[in-house]
Amino acid sequence: MKQQRPATARSIDNNLKLHRHLVRTPGRVHTVITLRPGTDARFSTNRFHDTWHVLSDDRGAQLLSRLLWGLSYQARPGTMVLIDRPFLTPTPFDADPADPIVLVPGWCTPVDDRLARQLKTRLPLSHSDGTVRWHTFGLDRTLEPEALDSWWQGHHTRREDRGRIDRRSGLLFLTPSTPNEARAWALQAARLDTGNPFGNDYTYLDRWDYGHDGEIQIFRRFRPMVSVAGQARAQVLGRSGLPADPDALRQAVWREAEKVRGDAHLHVRVWTGAGYELGPEAAAMLAHAEVFTLDDLAALGSVEAYRRMRDESVKGLTLDMLWAMEAALTRRSRHLIDPERRRELRAQLGEAPAEPPAHRPRYRAPVRRSPRGRQQPTRMS
Repeated sequence: MKQQRPATARSIDNNLKLHRHLVRTPGRVHTVITLRPGTDARFSTNRFHDTWHVLSDDRGAQLLSRLLWGLSYQARPGTMVLIDRPFLTPTPFDADPADPIVLVPGWCTPVDDRLARQLKTRLPLSHSDGTVRWHTFGLDRTLEPEALDSWWQGHHTRREDRGRIDRRSGLLFLTPSTPNEARAWALQAARLDTGNPFGNDYTYLDRWDYGHDGEIQIFRRFRPMVSVAGQARAQVLGRSGLPADPDALRQAVWREAEKVRGDAHLHVRVWTGAGYELGPEAAAMLAHAEVFTLDDLAALGSVEAYRRMRDESVKGLTLDMLWAMEAALTRRSRHLIDPERRRELRAQLGEAPAEPPAHRPRYRAPVRRSPRGRQQPTRMS
């Protein structure tokens, strides 16, 4: 299929151009809408804490919002939206494979196990039967603060949410039960923002019923996380004595991913089952400061422990370790150490350690004027 232009591939606006596929099943022809090749968006899925997750980044959340909002105006039975490879990546945690995602308008397109099996056998959909324009009229206007508050108030007064998020035949189905519920999911996805100290955001799609069935979660560094998880999984699978239990394998990949990222030592306070202790990598660094337990760290203090490690020229020591030790002592995430407290810690530390040097800018060839006045790159001999 024809690739998009780069500018078009990155566009997530009203009037998206998507591909249309006619999938024939016994007794019905279904219209399956897919992303065009080259679309700059990636998704993954997993199940954690008994909840199905759709995983992506800010761009993916915006695209998912457009797809759900446009779906809310769908009245033709047999229509659904499919997100399949190459827009799927392994999970950003342990590089488990992702399931194709299917958005279904539950008010006009019934889906049972038989249809799910038939759809799965026809994947991947390679031949397009044409293109469609996916209109999302009103989404941008509704996202304005006053309009959004008004919409939510009206939605909650007429709320009859019974949407489903479930996995069938290896496909993850997101099935809002009404057009309003589809728009609610779209607005929830559109409001996700990773511009916070944690670098991630999430929203539950369904009502609380002693748990949630579905969630959208996004990460600022989604694609680098996928890359790191892939490297970690490859290294774990390349060793002998692999864990037979899938959960044990995932935990091994998580630990290896910390080593690949180089931040395993930042887990200063970890739960071992019998209580909280120093993480193994953190303990190896803190041993240079004669800190062997969390009680030792509390007695010495994060600043003095950092100063001792700095004096010993401990490899890999950065200010992140100072924030991590302070977080361990105050029992919170290091991301929640506010700027004022960080300034206080640096003031107590005295001379601030040098941060890692910034990456050098990429080399660009010198530019000279051509005789006709146009700029041309200088040839380097």
